[in-house]
Amino acid sequence: MTAKPMGDYVLVEQIKSDEKTKTGIIMSGVNKSHDIGNVITVGTGLFTQTGDKIPMTCDIGDTVFYHPGGGKDIKLDGKDYKLIRESEMLMVCK
Repeated sequence: MTAKPMGDYVLVEQIKSDEKTKTGIIMSGVNKSHDIGNVITVGTGLFTQTGDKIPMTCDIGDTVFYHPGGGKDIKLDGKDYKLIRESEMLMVCK
């Protein structure tokens, strides 16, 4: 299935505790001040009231940090994902 988030939403595959990210960060599960995941796909961005486009700052393949329990749980093709607004993310690792 092809999925494309709307606006400033980002589809993220959550990385479980004690896993290693693509950029080499090892999540130990000790610090639960944030969750971490890999960006699967991004929305088109938002527009200002004057019609100017606000581009997305994260890209497919980036690793992102976000608040624990944040976003909406989504299941696509039997896999679990999070749908998170870009503005709710804490940090992007490229």
